[in-house]
Amino acid sequence: MLIDLFLIGLAITLEPLQNIAMILILGAERGTMKGLGFIFGWMGSLLIIVAGVVVILDGKPLKTSSAPSTAALAVKLALGVALLYIAYRQRKKRGQPRKPAAWEAKLDGLSPFAAAGMGVLLQPWTIVAAGVATVTEAKVSNFEEYLLLFLYCLLASSTILAMEIYATFSPEAARVRLNSIRDWIDTHRDQAIIGLSLVLGLWLISHSIYGLVSAS
Repeated sequence: MLIDLFLIGLAITLEPLQNIAMILILGAERGTMKGLGFIFGWMGSLLIIVAGVVVILDGKPLKTSSAPSTAALAVKLALGVALLYIAYRQRKKRGQPRKPAAWEAKLDGLSPFAAAGMGVLLQPWTIVAAGVATVTEAKVSNFEEYLLLFLYCLLASSTILAMEIYATFSPEAARVRLNSIRDWIDTHRDQAIIGLSLVLGLWLISHSIYGLVSAS
């Protein structure tokens, strides 16, 4: 489970879309306030989902070989297949010019509350769902285990948190550096999505198949 959460959290934080969105938000008027709103929506939704799973399961992992446990593994398997499809689709689209999203032209008038909503909407929900399925395997009964889940949410949010801190304390330097990073992400977006989806998809498929075979 630890490896799964680490890989999933890493994949979430490296996804290009929310990082580009955060850079654009920070470059807008009152960007740091809007960035805080984006982080609140992004990290808050992750924490709420993880906490909800823990509360529903009363901090206990799904019993091995039970129907719910098998269903959770089947969901992870399906999500792995979905990620492979995303990698395949992105590979076919690689190199095609990207049209700017409609929201990119409206960032100066965006409120922090609307930025929080963007933080929720721009979650890579396929990968987040894989994290939820993994959390069902967790036994959460002491401080260390709660801390582990919090660190998973922190890892998944680490890039946008780092950008916010950088822009708050070094705004001019951050503007130049983040614009450079944005250009790099735009250039390598397809490769990043393909690589992340392929690696995580294959991991989820192999891990899920092993779990299903072991449970039978």
